[in-house]
Amino acid sequence: MKIGELAQAAATQVETVRYYEKLGLLPAPERTAGNYRLYGAAHLERLQFIRRGRSLDLSLDEVCTLLRLKDAPQDDCADVNALLDAHIAHVSARLRELRVLHAQLVALRTQCHEVRDAAHCGILAGLSEAARAPARPGGAPA
Repeated sequence: MKIGELAQAAATQVETVRYYEKLGLLPAPERTAGNYRLYGAAHLERLQFIRRGRSLDLSLDEVCTLLRLKDAPQDDCADVNALLDAHIAHVSARLRELRVLHAQLVALRTQCHEVRDAAHCGILAGLSEAARAPARPGGAPA
């Protein structure tokens, strides 16, 4: 299949396929006499693997590591487990950060219950006040 067909089969953009090729995540395809790329089922499977990893918010470096491990089927999967454990920890930390962010936004929203002119908006005043407050560890305002 040509690059457009591969991209369509994997529900991705042609530019993304080229980018993954450039990074070495996808092996270089064969070329026709007219220099068109020709991809096979292995390219599609690998591209779908990459896309699934990215949909799980794995970085391209993490996906690359998983591909290297996948390409060595005789090796054990301890490194795969370690990579996923680290990613789970990262996601857990991000969830905690998002909960704090949610609480801050809800608290900020309570500062303006009715429509007023912007000069008397509680939300704008709260943002200005928070911007003047000294930062706490982690970068959040006090």
